[in-house]
Amino acid sequence: MVERTPARPWLERLVLSLTGEPKDREELVQLLRDAERRELVDGQALGMIEGALQVGEMQVRDIMIPRSEMVVVERDRPPEEFVATVVESGHSRFPVIGESRDEVVGILLAKDLLSYFAEPAGRFSMRDAMRPAVFVPESKRLNVLLADFRASRNHMAVVVDEYSGVSGLVTIEDVLEQIVGEIDDEHDTDDERFVKQLRNGDYLVKARTPIDDFNEYFETALVAEEFDTIGGLVLKEFGYLPARGDQCEVAGLAITVLRADQRRVHLLRIATRDDGAEAAETS
Repeated sequence: MVERTPARPWLERLVLSLTGEPKDREELVQLLRDAERRELVDGQALGMIEGALQVGEMQVRDIMIPRSEMVVVERDRPPEEFVATVVESGHSRFPVIGESRDEVVGILLAKDLLSYFAEPAGRFSMRDAMRPAVFVPESKRLNVLLADFRASRNHMAVVVDEYSGVSGLVTIEDVLEQIVGEIDDEHDTDDERFVKQLRNGDYLVKARTPIDDFNEYFETALVAEEFDTIGGLVLKEFGYLPARGDQCEVAGLAITVLRADQRRVHLLRIATRDDGAEAAETS
C-alpha cells in the first residue's frame, strides 16, 4: 500500500512555485506582491490574503466597538420602550443589560420581537427570548475568535478587560472586514464618523476623511492644496500607491495603511506620540 504525502496548502504551493520557501512573513508578503505584479495573483485576492495574515496578528481590542458606543436594550423594560432603538439602529443583535452596561446578561435577536408584535395579545419575556452572551478577552487574537465564531455559530461576543469589566463588543462582521474590506449594508450611511479611537490610544481613520475634519480632530495644520482627503495626502507622501502595512509619518503622526486596493487607500491607522514615549526616546 502506497502512502500519499499530504497535499500542501494552496498558498504554500503558490509561494514555493515562485521562488522557494520564504524566511518570514514579511518576505512572504513581498513574494505575493511580486506575484501580483507578474499577474499571477489578482489584486483583490492579494488584499484578502494579506488581510488573513494580518488577522493572525491583531487582537480583539484593535477592532472592538467601545462600550460607550454599544447599542443595548435593558432587561427589565417592555419592548414598546426599546423597539424604536432596535429599528433606528438597524442592527440584528443587541446586548441585554441589567443595572448597568457592565452587567451584560444576554443577547437579544431583533427577529425574536417579530412574534410579539405580530400577535399583540401575546406576552413578551426578555428572560425567555434572550440568548446566552459570549464573553472574550481584549487580548484574544482575531484568527482564534473567527474560528470560535464558526464553531459556535455565534455572531457577536462581549469584550471584557483584565478586571472582567465590559469594555465593548465585537461581531463576526468586524473580523471579516479585516480580510475582505468594509462590508456595507442598507443601514450604512455616508455621513458616519470618519475617525474611531481604539482602546490602546490609536485611531482608525477612513482615507476619505476631509483634511479639514482631520485637522480639527487631531489639531494639525495640514494644507489641502492638491487633495481634499487625508488619503490623497498620504498618497502624495508615499509617492506611489501604498499596500497594506506600508507606513509613513505626517505632521508627527505615525500612519499605517490598513486597507488598500489597486486603485486607492481605504483605511488608515494613526498612532500619536505621547509625552512618555518622547521622553523615553530622548533619555
